[in-house]
Amino acid sequence: MTSFFLPNGERIPATVLQVHSNQVSAHIGFNADATESSYKALQVAAVNTWDKNLVTKQIQGHLKKANIVKGKKIIREFPVTSDALVPLGTKLSAVHFVPGQSIDVRAITRGHGFQGVMKRHGFHGLRASHGVSISHRSHGSTGANQDPGRVWPGTKMAGRMGGNKHGTIHNLLVVRVDAENDLVYVKGNVPGPKGGNVTLQDARRPSWKGQKMYRRGRLPTGEALSGKEADSIYLAPGVDKLPFPAGTKAIADKLPAIVEIGLTQLPSATKA
Repeated sequence: MTSFFLPNGERIPATVLQVHSNQVSAHIGFNADATESSYKALQVAAVNTWDKNLVTKQIQGHLKKANIVKGKKIIREFPVTSDALVPLGTKLSAVHFVPGQSIDVRAITRGHGFQGVMKRHGFHGLRASHGVSISHRSHGSTGANQDPGRVWPGTKMAGRMGGNKHGTIHNLLVVRVDAENDLVYVKGNVPGPKGGNVTLQDARRPSWKGQKMYRRGRLPTGEALSGKEADSIYLAPGVDKLPFPAGTKAIADKLPAIVEIGLTQLPSATKA
């Protein structure tokens, strides 16, 4: 994490993320024998290995079909529409994201070890007065009387906190894109430890909200939809359009090395 200064001088916390050697490794749902399936996705392989023998031969053969020579540590799927077909082996860049848009970041959460219920679940603990007897931070009763005579599965108790499941932070604002170094600056924090692997994708909640309003025939302001409005009315403030379906290395070479968010792209900045 670092500090990022907006054009108006406001200081905000930001996290620097790197798009590390991402390449398209497979097309899912685009084959002729999968026409009946409504699920279509692009498989992306990332993070080159210094020795391809560190990857299993099955993965090596799978990557070889996509003309990917180096071994990859991570393989992820991203659901896309049928018109977002990107050739196999295409190198993806950080310019896929536009400053001012919102993204979702998903990763395995940071491990905090074995923790009690007060830190793990936010319990208040027991009374700090007479009769408690060194049980101030305990969780109290966990049972359910003689019937059923056991602890229900999923009861909030002490246990391992983080490090064993995925967490997603929604609607993080992209404030800067460094095409030269493939860096994406996002406002706020992301799951996982330093140097961990995260998955970035376009924010889903704003798109769901836009689709819901469109089906109801309403504008974001609540007014009736006339049908002559541009698609940009459902995008984030200050973002007119998303210029390409996938930011490749070829597109990155034609764009400025660094693109930052402007004053007109933040509602708080426009009020100032």
